[in-house]
Amino acid sequence: MHPLAQKVQEIFAKKFNRPCRIFFSPGRINLIGEHVDYNDGFVMPCAIDKGMYYAIAPNETDIINIYSREFDEMLTVKVNNIKPDEEWKNYVLSVMNEFQLAGKKIKGFDCVIGANIPSGAGLSSSAALEGGLAFALNELFAYGYSREKLAFLCQKAEHGYPKVNCGIMDQYANMFGKENEAILLDCKKLKHDYLPLELGEYSIVLINSKVHHALAASAYNTRRSECDTGIKIIRENSSFKSFRDIGNSEVLQRFEEKMGKYVWKRCTFVVDEIQRTREAAKLLKHKKIKEFGALLFKSHDGLSELYKVSCAELDFLVKQARSNEDVIGARMMGGGFGGCTINLVRTTGKEKFIESTLAAYKKEFQNAAESYDVVTSEGTHEVLNA
Repeated sequence: MHPLAQKVQEIFAKKFNRPCRIFFSPGRINLIGEHVDYNDGFVMPCAIDKGMYYAIAPNETDIINIYSREFDEMLTVKVNNIKPDEEWKNYVLSVMNEFQLAGKKIKGFDCVIGANIPSGAGLSSSAALEGGLAFALNELFAYGYSREKLAFLCQKAEHGYPKVNCGIMDQYANMFGKENEAILLDCKKLKHDYLPLELGEYSIVLINSKVHHALAASAYNTRRSECDTGIKIIRENSSFKSFRDIGNSEVLQRFEEKMGKYVWKRCTFVVDEIQRTREAAKLLKHKKIKEFGALLFKSHDGLSELYKVSCAELDFLVKQARSNEDVIGARMMGGGFGGCTINLVRTTGKEKFIESTLAAYKKEFQNAAESYDVVTSEGTHEVLNA
């Protein structure tokens, strides 16, 4: 058993003095396809081995008790009094609220949550938090939801109390991840294929900038609104119905005047990123890893220059990666304005890359970045009957 799974089981026994079930809910990386899940695009996420462990059991009352090991906080609420709160509590409360809105009866339960995924790093700790509880409640109370239905419920939960208007990628990867596989998710049709993630002599290294600029949440919703404006103009002035129908972003030049500079740039990025992700899938299938890595650099350029969701720290980290001969691809990952870069690094040069990058970052920003090795994982699942 994973040490953290054992720890949450021990905490549960100490606090609630009875057996429990253990579930693991993973975070995710996204190889390529950023900010296009809410634009009918294609994304390429993987579930990872960092996430959240849930120890949970029904308590035969009308009281819900959820203890967060990381925050050392207990949430206690009656099943008939679920309402918004703050911070991490809003995510779990919103999951329970969505089950109730769907006509599912929430019964009393006790729960302990333990995480080994950094918050605010762009690894979707929020989807891990939502997915673990939703999956566990579905099992405990036999709601009969499929993984797809749970993913949608968790997306609605994030739209709810936390008020983050996210796409479906994070929750989908949380539910459908597979070890040694990437998911190619068609976000319009909600169909997915698995791609073998065979990186050969290369490894995935994440560098966490350890910054999370306050702009992130509001900018995410602004970008989504700008894209909505852009696609409306496209539909009104052409036969295109979706960004994915536009094979080349040069086509958008004819809409630039109507869109205005900012909306046009956002839409240009979206069209380019959808095409990059399609190309990346072909390259992975044919194990052309160096060419795949080159697309990551191009993705970052678009995120930084056109979509404007990068920041000085992330740009610096990608610049460092570009200058290292052992790195074949790197980009910012996640919503932006902080969090992690994802780097494809030759395994033999990995330690040297990490050491030099962290040292250069510390010198530049007087702030200590962190590195994480990650491997792929199964989606949310039960790991122990206890």
